[in-house]
Amino acid sequence: MWHGCEDAWGLDLGTSRIVLARASGVDRLQFTAQRNAFVAAPYSRVTELMLEREEILHAADGEELLIYGNRADEFANLVDGDTRRPMQTGLLNSQEPRSLQMIRLALERMCGQAPEGARMCFSAPAAPPDDEERLIYHERTVKQILESMGFRARAINEGLAIVYAELEADNFTGIGVSFGGGMCNVCLAYLGLPAVTFSTTRAGDYIDRSTATASGGTVASARLRKESGFTLNGLSTNPLDQALSVYYADVIQTAVDGLERGLAETRKLPKLDRPLTLAVAGGSALAGRFREDLEAAIRKRKFPVEIGEVRMASDPLHATARGALMAAALDRRAAAV
Repeated sequence: MWHGCEDAWGLDLGTSRIVLARASGVDRLQFTAQRNAFVAAPYSRVTELMLEREEILHAADGEELLIYGNRADEFANLVDGDTRRPMQTGLLNSQEPRSLQMIRLALERMCGQAPEGARMCFSAPAAPPDDEERLIYHERTVKQILESMGFRARAINEGLAIVYAELEADNFTGIGVSFGGGMCNVCLAYLGLPAVTFSTTRAGDYIDRSTATASGGTVASARLRKESGFTLNGLSTNPLDQALSVYYADVIQTAVDGLERGLAETRKLPKLDRPLTLAVAGGSALAGRFREDLEAAIRKRKFPVEIGEVRMASDPLHATARGALMAAALDRRAAAV
């Protein structure tokens, strides 16, 4: 299905990770991922040469070396104990003075100059509550960066990208939910059109921060435990595991509450003749029993539409980028008609 789509690109611009998707042959996709984080270290020509030798992403900026991407964590303890984030809660980080610089560096390194006519769809969250202005700034700024690199760029709602990635067999009708690092994004779509979208800021970073506070540990230790095969098993005598379980449950409950409220308040619900599939993706959904606990919370509620299967994405970490690529490919085909 990807034959002839080499000039379509999909970008998952997440708070924790940036994932680029490209078609590579008739039935193959190629994904490139980097952590969306950096550290600033004192400039040293020797260090710069060693970074080049180790192929670690970096840039010299006056008296500093900006070390970014997947290996930034290795240098955090040498600088100030933690990496810095160009994005926060799904949007450009207004508290980080190097936010634009680092996003541009990362995108230029990952994408390069666009081939002639290349289309790029990039993920964007639904507007956070009472914060639509930040979303407008974020979307338009990222679009300008990509256009300066030669792409025909547009934003796609992150929840809708999950629908595009996972629900093609359902005619792009269903619910896509992305549990990322900075936000949880939800979209109910009908034939590829978003009918209900919303986001919450209770997601992976919220779990890490809250767990660290409740358990007396660090954000880094909470994140490491979360990403090392953690399973939701109820009450635990281990303070770290107990805190993780509590805040995972809170993230799930907040998402289900939002879905119930969003569906009840909208006047745009389509008439449906079958239950909707709900597809789940994102790094924060990878904990053991996450899908089962989410489904159990959904079954306790009554919604104005019937929710059928609650399905984990076939590739949860790459689903958003894959859906964005699908949107870019469809844009390309529509333009060719």
